[in-house]
Amino acid sequence: MPSFDVVSKINQPEVDNALLQSQKEIGTRFDFRDTGTSIERNAEGIVIVSSSEGRVEAAYEVLIAKMIKRGVSLKQLDPQDAKPAGQRTFRQLVKFKEGIDRENAKRVIELVKESKLKVQASIHEDSVRITGKNRDDLQSAMKMLKAADLAFEAQYNNFRE
Repeated sequence: MPSFDVVSKINQPEVDNALLQSQKEIGTRFDFRDTGTSIERNAEGIVIVSSSEGRVEAAYEVLIAKMIKRGVSLKQLDPQDAKPAGQRTFRQLVKFKEGIDRENAKRVIELVKESKLKVQASIHEDSVRITGKNRDDLQSAMKMLKAADLAFEAQYNNFRE
C-alpha cells in the first residue's frame, strides 16, 4: 500500500549558513560596534549575547532576516525571553522545534478524517504516516495538508508505492 510520512525537521545546513551570515553582519554593522554582541550555537540552540536588551532584540531580528532568506521557517524557532546575564550583559536563547508533538499529530489526523479522502493516518513517534490504496488519494491528502494552517512546518517524505 502506498504511504508517506508527515514530519517536521530543520534543515541544519541552512540554519548554519544563516547563523554565519548573521555573525558576519553583526561584526560589520556600525550599531553593533563595541556592544559585545555575539550569536553562537550550542547544544540547546542559538545563544544571542549583548550589552543591552535592545541590542539582543536587534541581533535576533538580523537572525530572523537571514533565516527567512535561507528558507528556514520561523515556525521552527522557539525564542525565549532575553534575560540578564553576568557582567552587565543580556542573553537570549533561541531553541529549535523539531518533530511533531502528540497534539499536532492528532490535529493532522483530524484534518485527514474531515477531508473524507480514502486514506488512513497514524502516529509514529514524532511523525504521522498516511496510507491509502492509490497515489492520487495520497497526493490529494498532501495538497490538503499543505493548504491547512498547521502550527508547525511540515515536510513530506518516504513516499512509497
